[in-house]
Amino acid sequence: MPTPSPRPEASSERLLARIVLLVAVGVGAALRVWLALTDDGVYWPDEIYQSLEPAHRLVFGYGMRAWEFIDGARNWALPAMVAALFELSTWMGLGEPRGYLGLTRGAFALLGAATAWGSARLARAHGASALAAAAGASLFALTAVPLYFAPRALSENASALPVVLGLAFALAPDASRRQRLVGASLLGLAVLLRLQTGIFCVGLLAVLVARREWRPAGEALAVLAGWALLFGLLDWLTWGRWFHSARVYLDFNLLQGKAATFGTAPFSYYGHVLWRSMGAPTAVALGLSLLAARRAPGALAVAAVFVALHAWQPHKELRFILPVLPVFAALAGVGLDSLLRHLPPSPARLALPLVVVAVAGASALRMGRLTFQDLGQYAGAKALASAWDDFGPLNRLLIQAGELEDLCGLKVEAVHLAWSGGYSYLHRDVPLFPSHAAGRNSGFYNYVLTVAGAEGAGRRVAGEGPFILVRLPQTHCVPDPNWTSRLP
Repeated sequence: MPTPSPRPEASSERLLARIVLLVAVGVGAALRVWLALTDDGVYWPDEIYQSLEPAHRLVFGYGMRAWEFIDGARNWALPAMVAALFELSTWMGLGEPRGYLGLTRGAFALLGAATAWGSARLARAHGASALAAAAGASLFALTAVPLYFAPRALSENASALPVVLGLAFALAPDASRRQRLVGASLLGLAVLLRLQTGIFCVGLLAVLVARREWRPAGEALAVLAGWALLFGLLDWLTWGRWFHSARVYLDFNLLQGKAATFGTAPFSYYGHVLWRSMGAPTAVALGLSLLAARRAPGALAVAAVFVALHAWQPHKELRFILPVLPVFAALAGVGLDSLLRHLPPSPARLALPLVVVAVAGASALRMGRLTFQDLGQYAGAKALASAWDDFGPLNRLLIQAGELEDLCGLKVEAVHLAWSGGYSYLHRDVPLFPSHAAGRNSGFYNYVLTVAGAEGAGRRVAGEGPFILVRLPQTHCVPDPNWTSRLP
């Protein structure tokens, strides 16, 4: 389908579009960086033990090992990317937790802001005016859910930018051969960072075939095959078998269905949670995306299939669909432009995109009130707790513990070790014990992280929130022959 002729834009409208995009992306970037530097909480252990902790092990030589990095259910692309940021931090003289974690989380935050710009780029590729594209991008730049997840070192965040830019280059109706190859390559990179984004690769090929663009489809297939070869080679070099991580991951999740042990949810989960967490932006994005069906049918179909396949899986987490949210923001921009084309030139036509931006901005103002229930996480009393800085006080005490000269072993009594920041926050090569480890009189450790009131015979050294760091009477530690770096 040829790209619709751009709607004539007055100079004032073009200027307004630049201001809207700059403000939306700029404010979104500022909020993301602020969160990166102030929130030490844990939404889900994967943001620590699938990225930060294996990266810490690569760079500093020690770290807890989750089962995925023992059995090989993940490839090393994401930890390697984080390790590069850790190395950069060390080179810059920021080799302590506040330094390398701040730089890494800040980089992910800026990656999220760039993803919002990618949404505008995808909308423009399908003929949206600059103002409509900017308004659509605000639905990712300023809304609560993308802001909440942005600084977290998750594969969903890392893959979102190559997904939206890959589709912008590869699916644009008037894309050049070079653009299509770059787009396919970006989608291949996304799969290297997160296996599930392979849905977009299959979708790209399906759209090109549906358009009867046989040569572009063949070229895209060749590029994607090259990235698949790189994926397999990485696994062979790190795990000793071609496509080892993909095989183990798919066996665990699809064949054995073990992911369901982490919880299941109905097909309607994603719609329900998005409505709770940011109802107005979700309704606006969905409604406008449907208006984009005629001009961007391929992108809309691929996005819908991505959500449907994730909704079909029993185990669901809101973060799983993060890579598709910027695509829907772009589709909203296309749909908004289609709507504007039917309105006569008037101030009201310029006001409509600003209403969309206002809806997104209102969501940003509400983000501080997000609870775990809003994010579809947990049940019971904790569902109503704030989703911000959860276990952040404990992680900040881990940093303090790592700075103690006499520390020779630490036991985390207060929570399961998976909900702590591990060695990424402790940054001290001493044994780190889980809550079920040997008792305080074992001599294996001389500090414990516990809850207030549980000092026992120890001396409170520091505290924050419900957690305290306690110094035990023993001055030296004896080795525990059964200690392991495997995350329990």
